[in-house]
Amino acid sequence: MKLSIFGLTVSSSWGNGHATLWRGLIRALGAQGHDVTFFERDVSWYADHRDLRELPGGQLVLYRDWQDVRSDAADADAVFVTSYCPDAVAASRLATASPALAVFYDMDTPVTLGRLAAGEAVDYLPPEGLGGFDLVLSYTGGPALDVLRRDLGARRTAALYGHVDGDVHRPVARQAMFGGDLSYLGTYAEDRQPLVERLFLEPARRRPELRFVLGGSGYPQDFPWTDNLHFMRHVAPPDHPAFFCSSRATLNVTRRDMAAMGWCPSGRLFEAAACGAPILSDRWPGLDAFFTPGEEILLVDTPEEVMAALDGADLPAMASRARARTLAEHSSAVRAAELVDLLHAMPALA
Repeated sequence: MKLSIFGLTVSSSWGNGHATLWRGLIRALGAQGHDVTFFERDVSWYADHRDLRELPGGQLVLYRDWQDVRSDAADADAVFVTSYCPDAVAASRLATASPALAVFYDMDTPVTLGRLAAGEAVDYLPPEGLGGFDLVLSYTGGPALDVLRRDLGARRTAALYGHVDGDVHRPVARQAMFGGDLSYLGTYAEDRQPLVERLFLEPARRRPELRFVLGGSGYPQDFPWTDNLHFMRHVAPPDHPAFFCSSRATLNVTRRDMAAMGWCPSGRLFEAAACGAPILSDRWPGLDAFFTPGEEILLVDTPEEVMAALDGADLPAMASRARARTLAEHSSAVRAAELVDLLHAMPALA
């Protein structure tokens, strides 16, 4: 199939979770014989932090202005528009007016629905809703799919969850610069901070003899740093395997809207599992559909549980089971095949 995608970014992983996911998915789609073009507005923020210029498995088109876009959507089999695409409304008009399948992929469903519920405008949604699309995909499954149909008029919905490229994220040798007892990789988010305080910073205060490693952008100067906390402002995607593999365990902390809605595993969760890192995580509905708590992932609610986990001896075995399941069920190749099946099931391609 020929697929055209209008998204936020695939060229820069700085401060967003979209790029790494698209890289893995497009690489897998290309390996399966599909022709993929990703259209990205060339904005200064991502241009200044660009860490990909050629897109394995597909073609990257950078444009400065929507009027400059010369899309091949007319002869595409499917045209995708994603959440946070800066030209989402115009791209939606193009997609729904073309003979191709029009697909909206909300990679931020909890944020989208949370803002709508609060009466806020969502600038990447067409004013008339999502009823013009043939298929609406959601990074979040479960009840969110019903809400997309009820509140935004989506006619057909399906979950397309996060995933990981197992050829990129895999066990590697430990690196001293990332070495520690517990790591956490994530951008700063105010709504996530209470959990970071409880599950990461408080254990660091109580166990000064241990080393805690934090990677991510956006952290303020008044962040409650401790002497045993090692900070990296940005960990580039090629360094993620070493980051995860260099600590005895890594922590997953879910943003509030995602945790409240559930059924929304982050890409970082699968990355860490594919790298063979033991994972400690907060709780949210639907998590047990992706990993078995106590066997493949350890759920923690308190600083005491985090510290007890770090003193446990069964973390490597748990990590091995999580890695095996991730490669079997949550790889980019698996998601690419799921996506192709969803598209082939649509009337226009059936």
